[in-house]
Order: sequence, then structure tokens, then C-alpha cells
Amino acid sequence: MAETKYIFVTGGVASSLGKGIISSSIGKLLQARGYSVTIQKFDPYINIDPGTLNPYEHGECYVTVDGHEADLDLGHYERFLGIQTTKANNITTGRIYKSVIDKERRGDYLGKTIQIIPHITDEIKRNVKLLGNKYKFDFVITEIGGTVGDIESLPYLESIRQLKRELGKNALCVHLTYVPYLAAAGELKTKPTQHSVKELQSVGIQPDILVLRTEHELSTNLRKKVALFCNVDESAVIQSMDMPTIYEVPLRMQEQKLDATILEKMGLPVGETPTLGPWRDFLNRRHNATEIVKIGLVGKYDLQDAYKSILEALSQAATYNDRKADIHFINSENLTEENVEEKLKDMDGVIICPGFGQRGIEGKFIAIKYCRTHNVPTFGICLGMQCMAIEFARDVLGYADANSREMDEKTPHNVIDIMEEQKSITNMGGTMRLGAYECVIDPTSKTYQAYQSEHIQERHRHRYEFNNNFKEEFEKAGMKCVGINPESDLVEIIEIPTLKWFIGTQFHPEYSSTVLKPHPLFLSFIKAAINK
Repeated sequence: MAETKYIFVTGGVASSLGKGIISSSIGKLLQARGYSVTIQKFDPYINIDPGTLNPYEHGECYVTVDGHEADLDLGHYERFLGIQTTKANNITTGRIYKSVIDKERRGDYLGKTIQIIPHITDEIKRNVKLLGNKYKFDFVITEIGGTVGDIESLPYLESIRQLKRELGKNALCVHLTYVPYLAAAGELKTKPTQHSVKELQSVGIQPDILVLRTEHELSTNLRKKVALFCNVDESAVIQSMDMPTIYEVPLRMQEQKLDATILEKMGLPVGETPTLGPWRDFLNRRHNATEIVKIGLVGKYDLQDAYKSILEALSQAATYNDRKADIHFINSENLTEENVEEKLKDMDGVIICPGFGQRGIEGKFIAIKYCRTHNVPTFGICLGMQCMAIEFARDVLGYADANSREMDEKTPHNVIDIMEEQKSITNMGGTMRLGAYECVIDPTSKTYQAYQSEHIQERHRHRYEFNNNFKEEFEKAGMKCVGINPESDLVEIIEIPTLKWFIGTQFHPEYSSTVLKPHPLFLSFIKAAINK
């Protein structure tokens, strides 16, 4: 297959219908047929990246191996396809405009008036084709954020219109809409879908395939009606019902021949339907797991998308331990010495969540102390690991005022501090350690037992570090620094070996857990929680 094929996934009627899951499922099915696939997300907001966005605005910020802060859908792409994405897989309007404005300031446009068409649209098109041109993928799937009809996404739709015209059979549009059920009338309504497709047609795009999100089974007649009104083949109207798990979606899409329809429309041989063996094995194990493992998630963002990758990593690890993960969010702002026992006593394991800033931090210390003194398997991630160090310094080393410089500029016992070379940088995004870094693990540690490897690479997203001046005291008192960055000598992993499972990581292991390759630390943590 010489030329790269481009699939565009757009959404209508409402946001949050799961374009990312549909894009990932299409990618998974094409990948299972032996094609090389990548997926990218174009976000219509003006922020350069989601790095400075509050999780309540946009869910978690996902980090790629090359240190790009990206949309959480990239997490789905990686978990489904087992691929690694980079900065090129997530573009925002902010980045498009910045690039065009920078070129204009340099004089690249030779005095031309800069306009949305052709300058902004050309820059979008260049970014759409970048990965295909560079790595010669068979398929590049591009998901457009937002909803058709939003003023923000118009330049993207115009770019798709132009590309469909230029690329002919090598471009295809999958449009995802919602079919609501009106309880009072007792029926499903296709009118919002019709309007959404009209909206697309009005900007010159005829969708090739419609995926209808619904909570109820759609009848053949209803699908026929949608096909007729929306000018789409009957075989190209696919339903996407709510599933007990997002990992069922590729199978449901395959049953309706979504991948075969795409290949047919793009002039490619359809061939045998792949069996997706390992994927089905994972789902069977998940389905057959009856016993539960109860995990407490101690954090401050009361929103499931804020800890998306952690939830998925836990659920994958539980499946491979033949358990169902029963996850309880525990708001650290409401934790006190008085209620901590009642909130944590039933948990088999506890995760101390990452985050930024002071809010909810004291509650994390209370939770950590309870877990440490009651020998509850505990996993601290990023800020969670830093909190473990601070709690240990306060309670075991006796430094009541121990803290991170992030929370208390003046603390004399700054067990967590900013590195010297970062102090001069003032830009919010500029001081972070981002992306994959090396780590060498102590072969006598519990962490090593999990990884079965001395050299690992994990992804970071933080500004503050463990202060090595305190290392010796910590180790003497029983908290070991078992993972060290070989270049900077920074502490990456701490653990208390005398406890069942008490490990903190400065990095985010959840970012690299996938469906077919669950993360070793999460597997080990769940195992310890089961044996509690």
C-alpha cells in the first residue's frame, strides 16, 4: 500500500460521545488486519496544549514519551493500539495560529495578507499529513475535537473538505452523532442526527460513515431512515450502544463490519476478519472475574476524567489478577484524623494521587500515615510520592515542619525542593521535567521484583524533586530510595521494604499501561492488595 489513507472522525449533537474510543477502535481493527496505524487529535481550543488547564476543564493531562502535554484521548490511542504517540499526534488551534503568526513575523509570507483560508487551513492540512509523510503509515486517523457547528472547529472542517477533494478515495469521514430516547414519547429520535449531518454538508462535507451513539438498540427501519435522510449507504450506518467497558467497543464495531466498510470505501481488499484473540482473552478474563479488589483513590479532583489513566491502569491490572477493581474516590480535602479509619479501613489498597498545589494536601498526609501504620498496600504517584516522603519526615524523622517548597517556601526541612537550575525559570510550562527519563532500580527491592529489570524508562510531569540532602537520614530510618535517575542522581522511587507494599514513584507509570501490556507496578500493587 503506497499512499497513506486518511480517516477523519468528527462529532455532532453533543460533546463527550466518545470520538476517542471510536477512533481507537477503528485503529485497533485496522491494525489487527496488519496495517500500520496512528491516530491524532486536533483540539479547537486556543491553549497551546492542555498543560495549564485545570482537570475540571478538560480531564487529565496525558504526557507522551517525548514530553508533550496532550489531550487524554491520546491515552486511549496508546492503551488500545499499544503504540507510542508524540507531540505530532496532538495539535491545538493555539499551536496552529502560533506557527502561522511566527512565520508571518519572519516574513515567510512575503507581505501577503494572512487569512484563515488559505494560511490557517494550509497549516492544518500540513499537520494532518505530517505523520503520514514522515513515517509512511498506511492509515492516519484524525479526530477533530468539539462538535460540528462550533465556531471554533470551522477551520478544521474547511481543511477536511479540501483534503477530501484533493485525496479522493484516500480520505474518508466518519461522523459520530447521538440518537436520544424521549421517554415521554417512548421513542428514539433521529432529527438531531439529520441536523448534524446537514450542518456538515453545509460546509461541503458529506460523511461516508455514520456511527450512532445510543442507549437503546436501533431498529433496521430507523437505520434505513437515517441512511436515506443523510445520504449514506445503509451498510455505513453503525450503532454504538453503551457498553459495560470501553474495551468492548472494537468487537461491537467489528460485528457491524465497520472496518470492512472502511476498506471497501477506500478501494482496499477486505479479506479475512481478524480474530482479535489476545483482546478477546482480556475481555473474557474481565467478564469472568467475580471477586472484587477495593481500591481507595485519595485525591482532590472529584471527577473521573481527572485520573483517567490511573483508573484504566487499575482496571487492567485487576483483570490480569482475575479481579474486578472496585474503585472508591476519597476526597483528601475531607479527610481528618477522626474519619480516616472509617474511610480507609475497608480498602484493600490505596493510591495517593498526583496533582499540583496546596489544596487537599494535609488529607493526603493523614491517609498516608494511616496506611503506613496499618500496613495497607499503598502506591504514591508523583505528588503522592512526595507526600509519602513529607509524611515520613514529619512522623518518623520528627521534623514537624517538613514540607515541599511548593507548599511552604520557608520550610527549613525542604525534603521536596525545586532543583537549582530550575529556579530562574518563571514560565509555568518551562520548569517541568516532562516525558520519559531513565531510572536504575535497586535489585534487592520490591520494585525490582515487579519490573524484573534494573533499567526502566518512565514518563514524568512535575517541577519538584526529592531533596538528596535528606537521603541518608531517610534510608537510615527505613525508607529506601530504590530508583535513581543515572544522569541527574535524582530519586525516582521510594519504598519501605518492611511493609507489605509501600511504594512511591516520582513518575507516572499509569501513562504506559496498555490493554495487552498492563503496567508491572500496577499488577504488583493489585496482587498485594488482594493478599491483604
